[in-house]
Amino acid sequence: MIHLTPAAVKAISRFVKATETPVAGLRIFVSGGGCAGLQYGLRLEQDKGADDLEFDVGAAARLLVDPLSSSMLDGLTVDFVDSLTQTGFKFNNPNVSGACACGQSFAG
Repeated sequence: MIHLTPAAVKAISRFVKATETPVAGLRIFVSGGGCAGLQYGLRLEQDKGADDLEFDVGAAARLLVDPLSSSMLDGLTVDFVDSLTQTGFKFNNPNVSGACACGQSFAG
């Protein structure tokens, strides 16, 4: 299960509403890369994949997760920070063995 803070839900809803094309949801995924070996990815999707896991994140949006990423994201908490020094999504994942200082890259 992925947990979203109210700030993350509000940001996702805002991004979905701002798009000009219909959106099936926000995809969160894990891919190779970053300084720690793995990295989080986010993108708005027009179509839901047949094997995607789907989570409601409010009236305006859904969260989509592919089966390969789901085990690495189980228990993940996603927050959205908007301050003078930083703006963006923050990830707190209990499954990681190490993470980069940027918070976007991790080791599984």
